[in-house]
Amino acid sequence: MVIDVVMPKMGESITEGTILEWYKKVGEHIAADETLLEIGTDKVDSEIPAPNGGIVIEILAQPNDVIDVGEVIARIETSKSETDNIQSIEEPDEPMKDDQKEEQVEKEDLSDFASQTEKINSIKISSSNVSATLSPAVTNLANQQGISLAELEQISGTGKNGRITKKDLEKHIASGAKIKKKSSIDIKKDLYVNQSGKMIEIDNMRKKISEHMRYSLDTSAHVHIMNEVDMTRIVNFVKKREKSFYGDEGFYLTYTPFIIYCTVKVLMEMPEFNSSFDGQSQIQHDYINIGIAVSIDGGLMVPCMLKCDEKNLLGICRELNEIVEKTRNGTISLDDLQGSTFTLSNFGIFDALIGTPIINQPNVGILGTGKIIKKPIVIEKYDKDIIAIRNMMMLSLGFDHRLIDGAGGAKFLLKIKNHLENIDFESLL
Repeated sequence: MVIDVVMPKMGESITEGTILEWYKKVGEHIAADETLLEIGTDKVDSEIPAPNGGIVIEILAQPNDVIDVGEVIARIETSKSETDNIQSIEEPDEPMKDDQKEEQVEKEDLSDFASQTEKINSIKISSSNVSATLSPAVTNLANQQGISLAELEQISGTGKNGRITKKDLEKHIASGAKIKKKSSIDIKKDLYVNQSGKMIEIDNMRKKISEHMRYSLDTSAHVHIMNEVDMTRIVNFVKKREKSFYGDEGFYLTYTPFIIYCTVKVLMEMPEFNSSFDGQSQIQHDYINIGIAVSIDGGLMVPCMLKCDEKNLLGICRELNEIVEKTRNGTISLDDLQGSTFTLSNFGIFDALIGTPIINQPNVGILGTGKIIKKPIVIEKYDKDIIAIRNMMMLSLGFDHRLIDGAGGAKFLLKIKNHLENIDFESLL
């Protein structure tokens, strides 16, 4: 009996995966649940086990191929004894045609998209050549590439009733007809051909990071505002409590939970920063989910702390420690990397004083924190100006100017500064 191995669906928003490595070759035996291949998505890399034991008789995708969810990537022939142990195997009575497979995948995309929004305004195009509804997979790709509806009407669809499939649009983009991707950069060959050195192909994680960063810059109108905050009271509190805290919790108390705690308070006061924006509509989220940029070997991940608005400072400390540890030791799950509504990037741990972080889509804001350093500061005390040594930190707020004006960004950052400088420690820990 021949079993189809398909590109698995790794999450609600995942529509495709990249083949990274095959662990078996054609003709080799594989046991049920033994690792067959490794795939990468825009969130995480995963090892995929064989659904059944048997002989690998066909491999239909090669490393670095990008395959839609649900598409067949390999086939395994199982023995009768092995198939008798299978309680249920989902496979069609007869092989589906390519059009049918893609139709099924795009229907799944449409279903997933519908589950995440209360109402979907499907896009319908009509011309002398085609009259069909565009799936979210096609519209999302068209939006990313800056392709207008008028240009979509000129594409000949190969789907049912002339429907434009994602592959049709990808073929159109690859042909370079009428459009050119905004993020592409022309590099003249003489810039590198005549220079010594070696060419190194970047890994899948770096490719995904590159795509996300470029997409974010192409999508949002980035603006950055900076302000300086006096962290002296928090620094002194951490020094005072660090030994007792470690004895109680088993990990060190850091400054980051205080920043998250105060940021959450301001997000509750200014919910427009805890939202998403598609260019037409703003979605203000019910919960505050903070994404934390975590540096790992070879790249960057942004795990998410859910419902921070329901947590006290100690709860934030515990979850932050847990999710960072999981990220750095490689046990982070796909669910932990999804759902952020606002992001924090702490480049101060690398001794950087200030930075201009890129918005983590589909958020509309990201807060960057620099290194805390001692500086002589003029402060007012008893109606007199005096110079004191204080622990100062730079905050940098990146936000989407399409939705938020400069005044709003400055107000948001000032509120965070005031909360950090006037935090009430009595009932925190």
